[in-house]
Amino acid sequence: MRYVKLPRENTYAFLERLKEWGKLYAPVKISEKFYDFREIDDVRKVEFHYNRTIMPPKKFFFPPREKLFEFTVSRAEYRETLEDVEPFVVFGIHSCDIFGLKILDTVYLDEFPDKYYRVRREKGIIVGISCMPDEYCFCNLRETDFADDGFDLFLHELPDGWLVRVGTPTGHRIVDRNIKLFEEVSTEDICNFREFENKRSKAFKYHEDWSNLRYLLELEMEHPMWEEQADICLACGNCNLTCPTCRCYEVQDIVNLDGDTGYRERRWDSCQLRSHGLVAGGHNFRPTKKARFMNRYLCKNAYNEKLGISYCVGCGRCTYFCPAGISFVRNLRTIMGLEEKSCPPEVSDEIPKRGFAYAAGVRGDGL
Repeated sequence: MRYVKLPRENTYAFLERLKEWGKLYAPVKISEKFYDFREIDDVRKVEFHYNRTIMPPKKFFFPPREKLFEFTVSRAEYRETLEDVEPFVVFGIHSCDIFGLKILDTVYLDEFPDKYYRVRREKGIIVGISCMPDEYCFCNLRETDFADDGFDLFLHELPDGWLVRVGTPTGHRIVDRNIKLFEEVSTEDICNFREFENKRSKAFKYHEDWSNLRYLLELEMEHPMWEEQADICLACGNCNLTCPTCRCYEVQDIVNLDGDTGYRERRWDSCQLRSHGLVAGGHNFRPTKKARFMNRYLCKNAYNEKLGISYCVGCGRCTYFCPAGISFVRNLRTIMGLEEKSCPPEVSDEIPKRGFAYAAGVRGDGL
């Protein structure tokens, strides 16, 4: 891998040069507490030290709402409306969100690639940046705190600039065309990089082994935590909408006033909504809020075989933005026996009840 140094005084000049590669998006502060990725006109508004954005960067590759094709009923024909996507640059993506995109790649770029997603991935340039965790971060437990690939460039903070890792041929071209902005990495820079990473590693709130978590979740489906937390849950879907790896969508046909023409669009869906499990005949394979709540925990902690990690990257958004104050990490630690009152007073020995059928809402008790 190639390493170069970007001096701090050249940072804004570098951001300006990135605009030559496409429309530039980066994190900006949008309120007293919140940040989000927005299009950048003034590079001095870019926030380098932030913990998380409201919406994950997946929105640039898998839009919340997307037109698939237009149709005419009388002619029984349709016309694809695949957008002519212009090149763009997303600057300031954290390691956990880079892993989030890699997880989406395993879904939408498998043996049957999603062409709408693929064209955006091909046109998008990823520039990552290092960060310091807060109390909501647990990417270290998910092994997503340091990205080896999935980026064109990655900036690690130094006292007087940035150590830059070059990850792709596009990254090499960006550096080569702006080589006067960069310097060679010195021994002092390497020492500072090491110190920053060590400091960052110690800053995480939790340091534990979660390797058996997905099994405990299946074994503890009778745990009282599920009922208690499902009662608190508002079933608003906010956790899904802010998650960098949630990938469910619904498809709807929108008919124009003439009753003959229209278009089909897909938009993000949430497994926490009652309508998500609704199928033909009015049947719902996940009818209760508790069943939907449990399903999300099983889904996020399932094993992605291609990457060897879970579908949760530890960004902390679902907890930070939950209007009901539900802590995803605390609930998982409860199941693992790391929180007080982790075990119920009486443990059921009815093993046949435990399993995915329970989470799928087979019992259907309560709302």
